Amino acid sequence: MLKPWEVVAELEADASRLAKEAIIKRESIAGNDELFRGFRAAYDAMVTFGVKKVEEKSGDGKGITSDAFWKTADSLSSRQVTGIAALTAINYLRMNATEQEWNQWYRRILIKDMRCGTSDTTVNKHADKKYAVPVFSCQLAHDGANHESKVAGKKFIEVKLDGVRVITIVYPDGTVDQYSRNGKELVNFPHIKEQFARHAKLLKEPTVFDGEVMSSSFQDLMKQVHRKSDVTSDDAVLNLFDILTLKDFQTGRSKRTQIERSTWLKSWFTPLADHMPNVDIVGQVLLDLDNPEHQAKFKDINLQAIAGGYEGIMIKDPNAGYECKRSVAWLKQKPYIEVSLEIKSVEEGTGKNLGRLGALVCEGEDDGKTISVNVGSGLTDNMRECFWEAQEDLIGKIVEVRADAVTQNQDGTYSLRFPRFKGFRGFEPGEKL
Repeated sequence: MLKPWEVVAELEADASRLAKEAIIKRESIAGNDELFRGFRAAYDAMVTFGVKKVEEKSGDGKGITSDAFWKTADSLSSRQVTGIAALTAINYLRMNATEQEWNQWYRRILIKDMRCGTSDTTVNKHADKKYAVPVFSCQLAHDGANHESKVAGKKFIEVKLDGVRVITIVYPDGTVDQYSRNGKELVNFPHIKEQFARHAKLLKEPTVFDGEVMSSSFQDLMKQVHRKSDVTSDDAVLNLFDILTLKDFQTGRSKRTQIERSTWLKSWFTPLADHMPNVDIVGQVLLDLDNPEHQAKFKDINLQAIAGGYEGIMIKDPNAGYECKRSVAWLKQKPYIEVSLEIKSVEEGTGKNLGRLGALVCEGEDDGKTISVNVGSGLTDNMRECFWEAQEDLIGKIVEVRADAVTQNQDGTYSLRFPRFKGFRGFEPGEKL
């Protein structure tokens, strides 16, 4: 049976996806347990070794045994060995290993990057199920525009933050790990980790906190989130919106309802709020979207979200559990505005819309702002053909336009972000707004 590093070298040498898949299948049939043990350690996001850098090796040692490596690796992943002791243990292995087994196998496991064009997807799809790699996932939202029937009944409403999703796992012994939504370990928010660690003993079992990190500047935050050095993220704040046990997270589902989880999160955080300045909780309001009064409040929240510069709003089912996948229990909805504008002219389309309406050229005033915008979205093929044939009759009509927000042009006039045709507000040319 081939050594794991020999297989990795073979995978690395052949750029063909089909060839790589064939190699994975071959080694699975051959029962190369050691190879897939290493793949699992490298690709399972929940397995971390607490080291940022592992040196390559130049020159051969006598070689190390698999048992010796895994004994050290397990002590690193369990955090029984950390800091200087961890570096010493790794360097001992590196000095004794051969160049190939270290550089193409053991080191790549520790840095969690096999660098041979394979991934957890490759293994899970083409190897035996016994070699499956756990896939890191968290709950994601569907677009509310595609599930309008679900935007009804009692729902929690939250603002949708424009930051970076962060999954924080806190262990009662004070260990804190953070990951992106795709399972990439995040190491650039030590001040937030420290604040969790100080209060970790209050947790009865390993616990997952789901939230979004925000900074004073989104662009600065994106530059910092995966940086390995010169990190400046002290102003970053983690805004929490969910909580569940690590056990439930690993199984992919929590049966606790959203309202139970929200209550748990508030009860845990509230006494600690003054001691965790870089952690907060996203506010929620429970509305009955079938109630006219609550519908008015829902619209008001939309307007406040626009004014506050938020990305949108979240609509959550208070009776649903947490699922580590995209779920209609969470819906995201961008806030929108509606304005009434006058059609000044029309433009012919291009490409498939050649010979029919491309856009309505609209102008008007809204909230004291003069708005000029071309509206080309929200029109069906039939509308484009009919409107183009009757284009002279469109001039002067009032059209209702839905958009994400008002934007200012360089000339001082205003436009709309992502304008969409909704309909006509009246049928008489020149009708007053």
